[in-house]
Amino acid sequence: MSPAPPPPSPSRGRIRPWLVVGDLVLAAMWVCAGALVKLAVYGVLGLGGRPEADAAKVGLSLIYMFFFAWLEGVTGGASYNPLTVLAGVLASRGGPSLYLFTAFVRIPAQVLGSILGVKLIRAALPKVGKGARLSVGVHHGALAEGLATFMVVMVSVTLKKKEMEGFFMKTWISSIWKMTLHILSSDITGGIMNPASAFAWAYARGDHTTFDHLLVYWLAPLQATLLGVWVVTFLTKPKKIKEQEADESKTKKE
Repeated sequence: MSPAPPPPSPSRGRIRPWLVVGDLVLAAMWVCAGALVKLAVYGVLGLGGRPEADAAKVGLSLIYMFFFAWLEGVTGGASYNPLTVLAGVLASRGGPSLYLFTAFVRIPAQVLGSILGVKLIRAALPKVGKGARLSVGVHHGALAEGLATFMVVMVSVTLKKKEMEGFFMKTWISSIWKMTLHILSSDITGGIMNPASAFAWAYARGDHTTFDHLLVYWLAPLQATLLGVWVVTFLTKPKKIKEQEADESKTKKE
C-alpha cells in the first residue's frame, strides 16, 4: 500500500486578503531597487561601458534578491511579480475563488505598486532613465521573454515542490538562475520577466497599451507560466498517480 499523501498546508488554497498590501509595497520597492542598482553602477561608480559593470550589477542584484526573498517569507507569501503568484496558485490547485482573487486583486495590486514605485523613483531621481525597451522584432521578443519566463518558472516551482530545506540554498539557486536568464535576454527585451514592472515603466513612457508591449511582456510570459507549471506538475507527479490516470482514461475510451 502506498503511503498516504501529506495533509495540505493550512495556507494553501486559502484567500489571505492582507497579502494585497504586501504585494503593493513589495512591487513598489522592487522597481525602485532595480533602478537604484543601475544608477549606482553607471552613475555613482561610473562603470558604464566597462566589464566591471556587469559584475557589480550581478553582485548588487543578488543582495536585493535575497532581501526580497526574505521579505516574501516574513509577509507570508507577498510578492512583487504577478508570475510568481500565478505559478503558485496554479501549482497549489487552490480552486476558482483563489484564482479569481489572484487575477483580479493581487495582480492589479502589484501593477499599481509598480506604477507608484516608478513614479516615486523618477520624481526623486530623474536620472534613473525610462526602463528597458524591446530592441528586436515583436515575435523575437515574445519568444525570448516567454522562454526565459518558462525556464524561471520551472526552476521556481520545482524548488517549491521538492520542499528544499534551507533558505540560503533555495534562494541562491533561484537567484542565480534568474540573473543568468536576465543577462542572456537583457539586450533583447530587458530580461524583465515581470509584467507589473514592465507595465509600470511602459506606463511612464506612454507605450503601455501598444500591441508589442502586451504581447511581449504580458501574453508571452503568462502563457510560459502556464506551460511551465503544467510541465513541472506532470514530471513530478508520482508514478502511481500517472498509472491511475492512464487507466481511467483507457476505461472512459472503452
